[in-house]
Amino acid sequence: MRAYPYPRLTGPVTARVTAVRLRGPGDAREQLDSRRYSVVEQVVALGKAERDDWQSARLALTATVPVREIETKGHWSDIAVVAVLTEGTTNARTVARLEPGAEGGRDWTGEIELDRDSHLDRASLAVHVVATVGGIAGRIIASTEQEWMIDVVSEAPLRDRQLDVNTVSFARGAEWLRSFRDAPWIVDTSGRMPTVRLNSDFEGLVALVDGPGSKVESLVSEVLRAQMCADVWTAVFHTAIGDLEIEDDGTPLLPPDWRGAVLREMLPDIVPGRSVEDALREVHTRRTGEGGWTDLQPRIQYAAARRADVPKALATTVRDIERLDQETHA
Repeated sequence: MRAYPYPRLTGPVTARVTAVRLRGPGDAREQLDSRRYSVVEQVVALGKAERDDWQSARLALTATVPVREIETKGHWSDIAVVAVLTEGTTNARTVARLEPGAEGGRDWTGEIELDRDSHLDRASLAVHVVATVGGIAGRIIASTEQEWMIDVVSEAPLRDRQLDVNTVSFARGAEWLRSFRDAPWIVDTSGRMPTVRLNSDFEGLVALVDGPGSKVESLVSEVLRAQMCADVWTAVFHTAIGDLEIEDDGTPLLPPDWRGAVLREMLPDIVPGRSVEDALREVHTRRTGEGGWTDLQPRIQYAAARRADVPKALATTVRDIERLDQETHA
């Protein structure tokens, strides 16, 4: 553990990318599909963006700092929160200052821009809390534990650059999978990161998900992938909400890892019009038996479907099928 000659924050600092806009020739801007960035993996994948001629990507950020600790201990003044984007391959470095939100400085928001010509592979995005300590300005008193990766090459937002979908025979695989032999896939949240187990015994499924196929097969494949993504969001939400640290007064705490990022993403759609902390308390209270937990399930499904872009994928598929049908009868 590194030692510092001045007091630092002990509470976690978390950051999440909330939106990505691509800028092309003529200052044309387009929103990046939300499936191209993952709050679980903390990766933005720009290798398969909606437009090939993009010149820069503007990332919207929200960082959360332990403001209660700052106010209580009083060691620090002139608090600032900055985002730093770096890539060792090109020695590129971009810094952007975030601004405090309405909730007493707990959430800080802002944007940082990635210039495509300045990056070749992967850039690291970190957030630092800077303050004046003991009369010395510009000291870093806390940083995000894990950096976001901004990948300008990969098509999928995966930190380890490997498939997060494992194809396995449910009938002949691990014993726990055998009871799901009729399921097309299962989301496994038992490991460090959630994984989709794709059932190779489900006839035609692997080829449909992985292969280009015909036009109709491609359309069905897009809907399947969106639904698979929605199942992942639902599973990781239940995993995150089911394993919370609780303070002495009964207040549930947001986890500092991917589970906290998942909850921050989904809670505004599950309990709309409330702060993340109030929404977390409401959902935790309902889950532990003091409210209508079952009444929240449609909201959870809705939030998962939105994050996976299921409505968009389904609407696009319906339109394209109608177009194909018209071409067939023309």
